[in-house]
Amino acid sequence: MNDPFALVIEDDPDAAAIFSTALQVAGFEVETISSGDKAIERLQVVTPAMIVLDLHLPRVAGTDVLAHIRADPRLKEVPVIVATADASMADLTDEHADLVLLKPTTFSQVRDLAIRLKSQGKNAEAAE
Repeated sequence: MNDPFALVIEDDPDAAAIFSTALQVAGFEVETISSGDKAIERLQVVTPAMIVLDLHLPRVAGTDVLAHIRADPRLKEVPVIVATADASMADLTDEHADLVLLKPTTFSQVRDLAIRLKSQGKNAEAAE
């Protein structure tokens, strides 16, 4: 059985490392992308089981990436964890994200949330 695939979209290398490691420990295979335009490009060809999305990204804003995800029928049900240091941005995206994390975040916060979302996904599949 293959591990589920998670996409981390984060331009800060330290935050990306925390998210990636926490997701790996939670049982995900992880790919990291550091810009919004590259994320949209990659999302044309992959369907992750989970996305961790920073809102402040180079070239294409995280809010635009989130809008792209929610507008795509193939991606709209993918759980998205938005990570931002900007509390006002967190409020604006709350209705479009599955979870909003205010930075700084800890390894254990991300790991525990990933495990919870992964478990919810398995429960939904079992109910179908």
